[in-house]
Amino acid sequence: MTASIHQLLDEMPDRKVESVTALIGRLANEGRHSEALFCFSRMLLWSIRPNEYTFSTVIHSSLILRDLHLAQQIHCCAAKMNLVSNVYVGSAILDLYLKLSSSDHALRAFVDIKEPNVVSYTTLIRVYLKEKMFDEAKSVFESMPDRSVISWNAMISGCCQMGKYEEALNLFFEMLKSGIIPSQSSFPCAVISAANIGALGIGRSIHGCAVKFLGETGLFLSNSLISLYAKCGSIEESVSIFDRLKTRNVVSWNALISGYAQNGEADAAIRVYEKMKKQGVEPNSVTLLGLLSAHSHVGNVDEGYNLFDEALRKAPELLKPEHYACVVDLLSRSGRFHEAVTFLRDHLPFDDPPGLGFWKALLGGCRLHSNVALGKLAASKILEPSPDDTSSYVMVSNAHSDAGRWDDVTDVRVKARERRLRKIPGCSWIEIRNDVRVFATGDDRRRYGNCEEDVYYALLALCFDRAMNNCGIDNV
Repeated sequence: MTASIHQLLDEMPDRKVESVTALIGRLANEGRHSEALFCFSRMLLWSIRPNEYTFSTVIHSSLILRDLHLAQQIHCCAAKMNLVSNVYVGSAILDLYLKLSSSDHALRAFVDIKEPNVVSYTTLIRVYLKEKMFDEAKSVFESMPDRSVISWNAMISGCCQMGKYEEALNLFFEMLKSGIIPSQSSFPCAVISAANIGALGIGRSIHGCAVKFLGETGLFLSNSLISLYAKCGSIEESVSIFDRLKTRNVVSWNALISGYAQNGEADAAIRVYEKMKKQGVEPNSVTLLGLLSAHSHVGNVDEGYNLFDEALRKAPELLKPEHYACVVDLLSRSGRFHEAVTFLRDHLPFDDPPGLGFWKALLGGCRLHSNVALGKLAASKILEPSPDDTSSYVMVSNAHSDAGRWDDVTDVRVKARERRLRKIPGCSWIEIRNDVRVFATGDDRRRYGNCEEDVYYALLALCFDRAMNNCGIDNV
């Protein structure tokens, strides 16, 4: 604690709640949170009763310092003074418990607020989304008397994080229709959602909207756009955005490297990586994963393994389980099963046995090269630790089907039925004039009133079902 604060407090001529609160606020704004809390303690010693602004400031300071115990003491102090029902104090307490404690504490804090405002409601939405309680979050959002851009952003982000990409996009465009001006934070999740459903036209519309409202897209959003165009197969647009960036970080380079890898252009991914190193940007684990994936998809086994071996010698801290699984995939895709099994047995530096990702990578290679014996071993290793994972049963069933082991197929499907597991229906998207439509296996709903569109739907559904059946993919 600096002597100047001691002196300032001791020499303060007018020790009233307003003057001390103003000093606490100034210290907090300057990032001097410990000193702000010291002033608060002196305030109590002087028997000056804090007001709602005092409490909201010091609660936030304790949050910044991540001192939950101190924050709980301040909460008790506010409760004794009957201020927890105040919207400013209550919202600060709600935000504190959301970030440092349990959701139960946060929900109780919300109940204590007498007249919640948009900040309180938005924080409650985040509490529910943190607990994956999407329906509850949506209910709160829809019941809000007023919504700010931050409220919309919270819902859009929550949908994106929970894989509800269509819902996220619908919310984004609904926000625009309601007249809310989007912020810099509104766009990345909308772009990611468009990328994950392959909606190139919608992604371009969001890009244009960002340029209209923001002028410059900024680094974070630009990185998302690079990934969007790459995932949608328009790698040229990814390169164009990358080239126009005034500043780049490792995420920018990773987005382009992964983009080339996803589009099967391993040589281009390597060139970008070499350029990245020349410019002094340190690669991270995502960079390495993108490069390994690129080599795996085009069958550059030796190059991929040499890259992994170099990382193992020079930067072992970058290697995570997914990198080792990628090497297994690399070896098994090329039919080098002896090396893949040896790698699994002798080269994994983890205490736990190989997880699902390793055995699924090996089984994928066995399906490609019809290695029945090893495939059966991998299948048993997949079902052992995950008896309730539907995707594992589907993968193992399809592997047995490829090998013509119909008794094993039946056995796997019987086990799945006994556990009441059902495969999530396969689905596909088609984008018509910026309208994304979803087609699911076995879905006979008529979602469109137009007769001509019903015919398109029926034809596409029929083609999709036949394609799935030809690939040996059935509902478990």
